[in-house]
Amino acid sequence: MTMSLSEQLIAWRRELHQHPELSNQEFQTTGRITRWLQQGDIRLLPLPLKTGVVAEIGHGEPLIALRADIDALPIDEAVDHPWRSRQPGVMHACGHDLHTAVMLGVAHRLRQQESQLPGRVRILFQPAEETFNGAQQLIDAGALDGVQAIFGMHNAPDLPLGTLRTRGGAFYANVDRFVIRIHGKGAHAARPHEGIDSIVTGSHIVTALQTLPSRVFSSLESVVLSVTRFTAGNSWNVLPQSVELEGTVRTHNSAIREAMPHKMRQLIGSIAAGFGAEAELEWIAGPPALVNTPGWADFALELAQAQGFRTERGTPQMGGEDFAFYLHQVPGAFVSIGSASQFGLHHPGFDPDEGVIASAVEYFTQLAPRALDIVASA
Repeated sequence: MTMSLSEQLIAWRRELHQHPELSNQEFQTTGRITRWLQQGDIRLLPLPLKTGVVAEIGHGEPLIALRADIDALPIDEAVDHPWRSRQPGVMHACGHDLHTAVMLGVAHRLRQQESQLPGRVRILFQPAEETFNGAQQLIDAGALDGVQAIFGMHNAPDLPLGTLRTRGGAFYANVDRFVIRIHGKGAHAARPHEGIDSIVTGSHIVTALQTLPSRVFSSLESVVLSVTRFTAGNSWNVLPQSVELEGTVRTHNSAIREAMPHKMRQLIGSIAAGFGAEAELEWIAGPPALVNTPGWADFALELAQAQGFRTERGTPQMGGEDFAFYLHQVPGAFVSIGSASQFGLHHPGFDPDEGVIASAVEYFTQLAPRALDIVASA
């Protein structure tokens, strides 16, 4: 018996879910997506990509893009479905398999109406979103060349099915990582006065770092600084020579983002000096804030309302999304669509409702030609 497209998309999603692959290792995933697109006679662009696929439907000058991410996470799945991950320690715990199924469905639907499209729709199946370097790979390969607007989605487990959320302006945060290395002087734990205690120094630094969001920057700004790792010592009776701290800073204001490393170096340097230790900061910049174009965000909300979605104008989120790199090149909008999971993203029990696939396919299938009309008339 021939499956309907909706049934086929669920089957494809489950196949992807059973065979997850980590960032930049999505070789089998790329092969599956390529095969499924070719089954629909959808043309693929010959871009120099290690993993990932770019498809295009339609003809003419107006050109918009849609994006799905395809990578998984290093998580052991705790959901006991027949289609649970067959790869130990790897799981689609963020729903990128859902996103891929949605854009596969949109590609097949648009191919059926290709002759009526008022332009071209380029669909990006992007690798390595979780490591925040996949979008730049596609940009460097030319996937964004000529694109006049771009749209994407993420499933939202905290929202019920049939709900869509977005906002104009900053939606997701700048995401930066830091490592702090503190060098003291090792000593016997019974004679701490003979050393320079790197653990005590590090503890004071952890506490003091929390004054940056609360006392150095305005309380009206969204700033989160979290220390997520404190590595020190390997014996119960030895004060270690060095310790290492790691964490993340999330902001929406680019001026605060630029100022943060300088402020952190001042703070950790002075505290370390007070204890006779030394401290250094390594700052690893991640994706910038995801900033939706206000007009396209309004368009996305109005279209969702017309389709019967319950819509929300969201507040800025502190999570990160490398879709931000696209929006720093061309205008567009990123939306959240409810997937009603009991457990959230990146949780081993994440279990989204597959009903989100059909509604999201319908949404983006209608969005594409309408966005092309707007671009063509601009």
